[in-house]
Amino acid sequence: MSNSAPSLAKTPPEELIAAVAEQSTRSVSPDYPAFVNALLERFGASADAVILYGSCLRTGELDEGIADLYVLVDDYKNAYTQRYLSLLNAWLAPNVFYLEVSHQNRTLRAKYAVISTSDFEKGAQYWFHSYIWARFAQPSRLLYVRDDITRHRIYSALAHSVITFLTQAGKALESNPYTVESIWTRCLMLSYAAEVRPEDETRARHLATMNLNDFTRLTKAACPALDGIFIDQPDSNTYLCQNTVETSRRALRRWRLRRWQGRVLSVLRLSKATLTFRDCLDYAAWKIERHTGVRLEITPWLRRHPILWGFKVMWQLLRRGAIR
Repeated sequence: MSNSAPSLAKTPPEELIAAVAEQSTRSVSPDYPAFVNALLERFGASADAVILYGSCLRTGELDEGIADLYVLVDDYKNAYTQRYLSLLNAWLAPNVFYLEVSHQNRTLRAKYAVISTSDFEKGAQYWFHSYIWARFAQPSRLLYVRDDITRHRIYSALAHSVITFLTQAGKALESNPYTVESIWTRCLMLSYAAEVRPEDETRARHLATMNLNDFTRLTKAACPALDGIFIDQPDSNTYLCQNTVETSRRALRRWRLRRWQGRVLSVLRLSKATLTFRDCLDYAAWKIERHTGVRLEITPWLRRHPILWGFKVMWQLLRRGAIR
């Protein structure tokens, strides 16, 4: 894959690019450079960018959480020494890995997804499934970027994510006035269902409320690019959705297809993770100790046979009364 930018159909509004750029450059915990340094050491000159998103970004809590990161690379062949990993990444992006780093006498944990910058751009604008554009319509942080050209490509992709998200999910709404909170709550619920995620309306509304200022700015900035789906009603702080009944029905059919597609993709990605998520036992042991107080040993032999480790874990937890 080339590191040159693909020709995208539309340029996002400058106001929207400015909004995602401002969000992307906000300060984060001083712990995150430890992750960036480890990832740059691992991926070397192939690394285009490192992006932070997800729950640790929202809470700022790293000691009890696991950071969610995306590593953008220029080319899958350059990113790996093992050919099968580059083939898996090209076949079904992203590849997902687990990372632990020691920092200031603490162990910090992250899972990181690897995708080419070109695939990231395509996923933000063209992919049918919401896997990329639903995630990155939400606020994120650009922890590292190779150069200014790559920076602009990422900002454009983030802006496209907002446009795609509000367009594809907005078309499924009924013709009514909506607050920004309602728009994002309804849209997030559609994307959760498409990824077979357990979050419900309460979770979606919590995210919409917590990020309301950002979502308000993003919605207003994206509105000119939304093909007339929403009309700003500044006097009432709402947006009028102008969908016809047929538009809404057609969009809901597409979301039902995404739900089916999401089930298939989830199975494929979980299967692929058995080949990439090599340090999952360390993560699982940490989670078990955190929740039960039971410390579990992982021997080299058990690392080679993770299913047997699972049976051993179950036996130890039962024997110690941690589960019943």
